[in-house]
Parts: sequence; C-alpha cells; structure tokens
Amino acid sequence: MWYYEKKLQYPVKVSTCNPMLAKFLIEQYGGADGELAAALRYMNQRYTIPDKVVGLLTDIATEEFSHLEMIATMIYKLTKDATPEMLKEAGLGDHYVNHDKALFYQNASGVPFTATYIQAKGDPIADLYEDIAAEEKARATYQWIIDLSDDTDLNDSLKFLREREVVHSQRFREAVEILKDDRNQKKIF
Repeated sequence: MWYYEKKLQYPVKVSTCNPMLAKFLIEQYGGADGELAAALRYMNQRYTIPDKVVGLLTDIATEEFSHLEMIATMIYKLTKDATPEMLKEAGLGDHYVNHDKALFYQNASGVPFTATYIQAKGDPIADLYEDIAAEEKARATYQWIIDLSDDTDLNDSLKFLREREVVHSQRFREAVEILKDDRNQKKIF
C-alpha cells in the first residue's frame, strides 16, 4: 500500500516554454530506459526475487513512479504555453495531432510504450544485472538531456534525477552481492 504525499519528490522549475526540450524528456517518460519502464520492471520482478532484497525492488519501483511524476510535470511546464506551430517546429506535430498537449507514453521518436521494455528473467542475479544496466542507461540519458538543455532551473531537477539513478544502481549492485553470498553459503538440510 502507498501513501501519496501531494508534492513532488524534488521541486521542478522551468525557465521558459521549450517544446524541443519537452520532446527530449518524453524519452524518460515512455521510452525503453525511462521511468515508467523502470517502475514496472522492478514492481514485476519483486515477485520472484528472494525475500532478502524484495523490499529494495519495491522501494525503488515506488521512487521511479515519483520520478515519472516529475518528468510529466517538466513536460507539462515546457509545453503549456506552446502554440501548435511551436510544437510542430519542435518535432511534436504528430503528437499534437493525436493528443493535443496531453501526455502519452512514447519515446522521443514517437514510438508508443511497449511491454517489451520490461525485462524479467526469473533469475534474481540476471534480473538485478538487468536493473543495474537500466539505471546506468537512464543516468546516461539524463546526462545527454542536460547537455542539450540551457534551462538552468530545469537542469537542477534533471541532475537530481541523474544522481538518483546512480544511487539505484549502487543499491542493485549491493543486492547482487547479498544474493551471491547467500548462494555460495553451504546449505545443510
């Protein structure tokens, strides 16, 4: 069960209307390495992970949903004052025709979200390595979006999200070691 606190995990400020930057951020909203894919991946994997680390997946999945909320807020703020022409110039004309300014789970190229983004092998070590890779890919994507952005206010929030990806990767690495140690212990029945 969750308790929803009606505030973002970290404040989101945007300096100016910027549909192009919103287009880039859509990758973290509905792309393969985005926040929705991560949240669903970890929530799904927690059912076949050993009890020693199941709480970790639940915690990080929950935080990923809060990151999804932050990304949605960023995209909304970057596009709320955009004209249809501005959206078209930013490469969001197709999106506008289908969804107006409503959010839609897709990547930056407009490809809709798919369940194939969510990996679950059922082997705890394999799944955790998949999770580490997912966090590192998300970290890299955040860095590349920061590199393209000239919005210092927005970059502050993006840097927060980038650093959380690093923390999640570290936590998953710790979980791998816990499970490896457990696997290597002599079992007596």
